[in-house]
Amino acid sequence: MKFFEAHKMHSLLPKGEFFGALVKSHAKQARGLFNMFYYAKDFEIFRQNVAWARMHVNEAMFVFALTLAVIHRPDFQGLMLPSIHEIFPQFFFNSKFVYEAEKFDYEMWMKMNMYEKEYLDVYYKGHSQSNQYQTDDYVYLKDWKMWQWWKLMGLGEHWYGEHKFILRENIYEFNQDTKWQQIMKDLKIWWMPVDYTRDLDLYNPESKLSYFTEDLGWNTYWYYLNMDYSFFLDGTTFGLKNDRRGELWIYTVHQLLSRYYMERLSHGYGKIPEFSWYQQIEMGYDPQMIYYNGIGYSYRKNYYELESYGNYEMLDKITGFMKRIHNIIDLGYYKTTEGQTIDLRQPESIEYIGNLLQGNVDSMDKMFYQFWYMFAHMYTADVDFHQMEVYPNCMLNFETQMRDPLFYMMYKSMVEVYFQFMHYLPKYTREQLMMPGVNLKHVDVTELITYFDLVDFDVTNLLNDKMIFHEGKFVWDKSLYARQMRLNHKPFSYTYTVESQKAEKVVIRAFIAPKFDEFGRMISLLENRMNFMEIDEFIYDLKAGSNVIYRKSQDFYWTVKDRTTYSELYHYVMLAFDGKYEFPLDMSEPHCGFPDRLVLPQGWSKGMPMQMFFMVMPYTAPAIHEQFSTFDYSYSCGIGSGARFIDDLPFGYPFDREIDEYEFFVPNMYFKDVAIYHVDTMEPYYKHKGYSNYGHFDYTFFHDYYTKQFKL
Repeated sequence: MKFFEAHKMHSLLPKGEFFGALVKSHAKQARGLFNMFYYAKDFEIFRQNVAWARMHVNEAMFVFALTLAVIHRPDFQGLMLPSIHEIFPQFFFNSKFVYEAEKFDYEMWMKMNMYEKEYLDVYYKGHSQSNQYQTDDYVYLKDWKMWQWWKLMGLGEHWYGEHKFILRENIYEFNQDTKWQQIMKDLKIWWMPVDYTRDLDLYNPESKLSYFTEDLGWNTYWYYLNMDYSFFLDGTTFGLKNDRRGELWIYTVHQLLSRYYMERLSHGYGKIPEFSWYQQIEMGYDPQMIYYNGIGYSYRKNYYELESYGNYEMLDKITGFMKRIHNIIDLGYYKTTEGQTIDLRQPESIEYIGNLLQGNVDSMDKMFYQFWYMFAHMYTADVDFHQMEVYPNCMLNFETQMRDPLFYMMYKSMVEVYFQFMHYLPKYTREQLMMPGVNLKHVDVTELITYFDLVDFDVTNLLNDKMIFHEGKFVWDKSLYARQMRLNHKPFSYTYTVESQKAEKVVIRAFIAPKFDEFGRMISLLENRMNFMEIDEFIYDLKAGSNVIYRKSQDFYWTVKDRTTYSELYHYVMLAFDGKYEFPLDMSEPHCGFPDRLVLPQGWSKGMPMQMFFMVMPYTAPAIHEQFSTFDYSYSCGIGSGARFIDDLPFGYPFDREIDEYEFFVPNMYFKDVAIYHVDTMEPYYKHKGYSNYGHFDYTFFHDYYTKQFKL
C-alpha cells in the first residue's frame, strides 16, 4: 500500500504534530489511512491495522480515519465510539482547564484537602462558626457572564470531589437503572467549573455568543456531518449520492447560519457581516485553546487583513473559483472538460452546486473545483500548498471551526451562491403549493421557554493516570468531568387542527424564523425566507373530517439528547465482556443528531417575538427507499442508504425558491406569531451569599430545576 510505503520512507506526519483535516498534505495521508481501515478484508485484519496505526501514526489522523471507517463500513453499523469531545477534550475546552486536568493527581488532591482543613482549624480556633469548612473563593465579577455560575455559589476554578451524581438532563432515567448505579458507586469522580472564551486582550462583543459558538453539541454536530459526507469520499462507492449529498451539505450550512442569526438577534446583533478576501475582518478571535502537544492555537487580531499573508497564488485560485461559479450560474449551464453540458436551470442541479461548494470528489469538474474549499481554509490559517508542519488553527478542523466568527462570515458567502442558483428557478405557483381539500385551520403552540442548565462533560481522557493495574488487569476507577452551563429549552408542543375532505397520507413540516430585525423593523417574507429554520417534519394519516394532531418537541426525529459518556460506555462494555451485563443493541444514540436543546434561540426575559410556519402537503414516497426502511435509526444514521428523508421535495421547501406573495398563501399553510422567553436560572444567587450553603455546589438548584420545572 502507498500509505505503508510512505510510513517506511518516514514521509508521514509525525506523531505529536498538529493534524488539520483541511490541510492538503494531511488530508491525503488521512485518506490513505482510511483506505487501510475501510478495505480490510475481515475484522481480524481490520483489528491488526488499527493496532499498528495506533502505535505508529499521528494521533489525530488516527482518530479521524478510524471514525470515518467505523461510520462507513457496512459491517460496523451500530458500533459505538466515544463522542469526539471526549476523545479530544483539548478541541472543546480552554487551555486553563486542560492544564488543570492533565496535571490532576489524586494523592496530591487528597493532601491539599487535608492541608486546607488544618489551616481552617487554626484560623477558626476559638471562634464559633457553624460551617467552618465552607470554602469562600475570591469572586471576580468584572465582565461577568451568566454562564459563570460558580462565582455566585462561592466556588473556584479547581477540582471538587463528586459524591452524589453527575449532572445531565436525563439523570433521572439513569438513577433508576441498577446497573448504572453499580457502575458508578466504585468510580471516583471529580469535576471542575469551566468557562467559555472571554475577552482577555482582544475586546470583541462577539464573545457574548461564545456560549453558543463554543457549545459542544453545536460543534460536534458539524464535525459528524463532515464525517458522514467527507469531501474525499466519492458518492458512488459510498452511496452518498443516494442522500443527495451536495444539496444536503449546502442546505445544512444554510440552516446552521439561520440558527446562528437567530442567536445573534437574541443579543441585539444584526445580520452576519459580509465577507471579502480583500477587506478587513473586523472580528478577531483568540480561541484560548491548546493542542495536545502543548502548542497554543493561533489567534487573529481585530480588523485583520487576510491578503497580508502575501500568498497571492493561492488567493487567486480561491477568488477565481468564486468568480467562476457565480459566472456559470448566471450563464445557466456549464460544459465540463469531458464535453458534458450541465443545465443549471433545473432544480436537481443544486446537487452539482452543493458538490462544488463543498469541494468534494463528486464535483463536476475536478480540474478546476476540487481543492478550492481546502485552499480557502488553509489560506485563513496561513498554510502553504504543500506545507506539512502546521501551526494549530481553528479553521483547519471541523470540530473547532464554528468557534470562530470568521466561519459564519465565510460560509455565508457560500450560502449566497445557493440562493443565487435558486434565484433563476421559477417561483412556486398557487397550484403547486395548494393541497386541494385540506385546510390547516389552526395551530396552538405551548409556551417557549429557554434557560441555562448545568451539565457534566466527561474529560477523563485528559487524566494521565485514569487506569491502575490491580490483580493482573487494568482498572478504570477515576473520572474527571467539566461542569459547564449551556443553553437549553423547556419541552414544548403544538396542536394542529386540520380539516380534510378525504382520508389521505400527508407530510407536515414546521419552521421557525425571526419576526423583526435588530432595529425592531418587521422583516418582509421575501427577505425572511432565507432565515426560516426547519425544526420538524413527519408523516401523518389524515382521516376525512376534522383532525387534531398533537406533536411534542421530544418527537423530532433529527434531534438527540445527551449521549452516553466515555466512562459509562467503558464500564458497560467491561461488564458485558465479563458476562455480567447484556449490552443493549439500541443503546447507541445516532451520532448525526442535532442537539435538541439548541432548537430554540435564547430569546428575551420579556419575550422575543418570533414566528412559526406550518404546512401540510401530500406524501410522495422517495424514489429510492422510504424513510428508515433500510436501517434502524435507534443505532444508525443510514448514511448512503437513500432512506434518510421523508420525501424527494427540495430541502427547505417551500422557502427554497423566491416567493410571489400573490401566489404563496394557501389554505394548507399557517403562520403563527410566538414569543421565546428566557428564564435566568441564576437569579436566586445574585444576592451575595444568598443561600446558606455558600461555598459549596447547590444540589437543590439542579434537583429542583429538573424535577419540578423542566420535566414533563
